[in-house]
Amino acid sequence: MTATAETFDTPEVTEDYLLKHRRGSRWMHWINFPLLGIMVWSGLRIYWANRAYSIGPIELFPGWFNEALGLERRLAKGMAFHFTFGWLFTLNGIAYGLYLWRTGGWRRLVPDRRHFQEAIAVVLHDFGLRKRAPVQGTYNAAQRVTYTAVILMGGLIVISGFAIYKPIQLSWLTSLLGGYEGARLIHFLTTMGFVAFFLIHLVQVGRAGWSNFASMITGYERKRRTSRD
Repeated sequence: MTATAETFDTPEVTEDYLLKHRRGSRWMHWINFPLLGIMVWSGLRIYWANRAYSIGPIELFPGWFNEALGLERRLAKGMAFHFTFGWLFTLNGIAYGLYLWRTGGWRRLVPDRRHFQEAIAVVLHDFGLRKRAPVQGTYNAAQRVTYTAVILMGGLIVISGFAIYKPIQLSWLTSLLGGYEGARLIHFLTTMGFVAFFLIHLVQVGRAGWSNFASMITGYERKRRTSRD
C-alpha cells in the first residue's frame, strides 16, 4: 500500500509600491493643513467680537466655547494672525493651482459629467448600501468632486476675504458679493464648509487605512498582489 500526498498550490503574495502623490502636491497639502487651522482659529477670534450669525436665540459659538479655546478678548491678535497667514494661505493656493496646471495633475482631479453620477455610487458604498466600490484611479469620483469643490471654496474664501478687508478700495468686488454683509456671510459659510470637509476628511482617511495615509507622506501606496505559479 503506497501513500500519496496531496499537493496544493500556495498563492504567492507580493507587494508593489505605486506612486500616488507627487512631491509638490504632498508639500502643499501639508503646508495648507496648519495654515487653514490657523485661519479658522484666528477667524473665530474675530467672530467673537461680533457674533453676527446665530440660529434664532442659539449662538453658533457660545461663551463656554470661546472661553475653552481662549478666544475671548483677543480681537487685535486674531486680526493680526488672520491677515498675516491669509497671505500665506493665498500664495500656497496659487502655487497649487499653477502646479496642477503645469504638471497636468488637474486631469486626474477635475471631474466630468460621469464622475458626478459615479460619486453617488461611491457614497452608497461608503455607507454600506452598495457592495462593490466603483473603479477608481488616484481619486475616486466622490473625491474628484469634493476636492475640486474645496479648491473653488478656497478661491471664494480668499475673494470674499479681500472684499471684507478692503471694502472701499475693492468696492466693485464687495458689491458683486452682495455688499459688505453679503461678503462676510459668504466668508463665514465657506469657513464652515472647510471645517465640515476637514472633519469628514479625517474620518475618511481613518477608514482608508495606514497605507493610504502614508502615501501622502512618502508618495507611494503599498498594494498587495496575490499570484499563483
